[in-house]
Amino acid sequence: MVVLSYDTPRLGRGTSRSIDAHHSSTASSSYISPYMDSPFYLDPDKAPSAPAFVTDSTHVQPHAVEKVAYFFPKGVGEYHYGERHPMKPARLTLTNRLVLGYGLHERMECYSPRMATREELEWFHDSDFIDFLSKTTPTTPLSASFTRFNFADDCPVFDGMYDFCRSYAGASLAGARKLTSGTADIAINWSGGLHHAKKNEASGFCYVNDIVLGIQELLRYHPRVLYIDIDIHHGDGVQEAFYNNNRVLTVSFHKYGNDFFPCTGALTEIGVGLGKHFCLNVPLQDGIDDSSYVSLFKAVIEPCITSFRPESIVLQCGADSLGLDRLGCFNLSISAHGECVRFVKSFGLPLLVLGGGGYTIRNVARCWAYETSVLTNVSIPDTLPSTPYDAFFEPTHKLHEPLQAARVENQNTKANLEKIRIACLEQLRYLHGAPSVQMQEIPPDLAGWLETDQAAGKGNEEGFRTERADD
Repeated sequence: MVVLSYDTPRLGRGTSRSIDAHHSSTASSSYISPYMDSPFYLDPDKAPSAPAFVTDSTHVQPHAVEKVAYFFPKGVGEYHYGERHPMKPARLTLTNRLVLGYGLHERMECYSPRMATREELEWFHDSDFIDFLSKTTPTTPLSASFTRFNFADDCPVFDGMYDFCRSYAGASLAGARKLTSGTADIAINWSGGLHHAKKNEASGFCYVNDIVLGIQELLRYHPRVLYIDIDIHHGDGVQEAFYNNNRVLTVSFHKYGNDFFPCTGALTEIGVGLGKHFCLNVPLQDGIDDSSYVSLFKAVIEPCITSFRPESIVLQCGADSLGLDRLGCFNLSISAHGECVRFVKSFGLPLLVLGGGGYTIRNVARCWAYETSVLTNVSIPDTLPSTPYDAFFEPTHKLHEPLQAARVENQNTKANLEKIRIACLEQLRYLHGAPSVQMQEIPPDLAGWLETDQAAGKGNEEGFRTERADD
């Protein structure tokens, strides 16, 4: 039996923190993991009041506790890219089992959402690309279209590929709709966050860009959306989609250089046209550690929010930025990764939280289960709950397992990180305040809501519990 403690300090809606307050705080709260001993971690008890633009926001709900919606598409963890492929959708099943084992589902509204329709996918993607995606199977003869749409080793054709894409995209769209309707403050879809997919081609294990679709849905109701990416790989697909758009500020923290995929995300990539200066990149080198990453993250994100004044935030939480990741080269702990999530949450804005990369699947599951606890304000024990997948977490069965056993040398100097911080702040000066947008009242997306409710039902008492038993 898992015992949950609810005695830890809660972050109130609209709580924000200044950089100085962060640096002066300590990790004395019992809510903070014992691994988080850096002065850059939050002490919720020392948080100052929120800035006026947050407390006055019409999208901030009046209740004291956030309403969290959790989306887990039925069967999404059962797809398989191939035996030797590093992308393992089974990590989603492991994550879901830990979430359930910790009892976190009791603190959220849980849904098994409908799949995205072809029409919804074509909000962003070209119709001929979606046509190829929907009709191609492992037995389809090779043709020029495979090269045209970039289906190769990184993006193989596998059984159920189209339904897999529709599943995770549908969950991100459903999460965005919960936020725009005001029926949730935070929406979580760990199956989403596939940030490399382009308008007319697959890329980097990603076929459909659910992030772009989710942002497009948010933009129907919110004048400005902030996108934050903490995957180790640059969020190139999302950046490209909004590169000339001043209603979306994209901010990506990633490894850059030495031909690291996707070889984009330099400081000089700042947007074009109306979108010039609405694209921020934070290029990092191998081995960055907890304190350096978290302090830089907070020093960049807070001025982004106060300058751009977004109505909602989309946070991509790729777990390949953790230490010991199969394809990564950073030294981040699960606590530090989660601290970035906690910091973004503290601003009290509608928040869509998505997954992303992550290729050491036991650590991906640990990370996203922990971040689910952060988003629900629940303190969970370090000992993992018993699940049918206990063998993945041997021998320690701990949530916060040290991830620096094969520590990569930190090649990020203080001088270089300060240079990056200053460059980002200089970019924000060009925004000249938040851009205004002429908005008009539009009818609600009745078709989307009706299909969602018919497929899942509020709380999804039947569908989600079936998934819990069969995943």
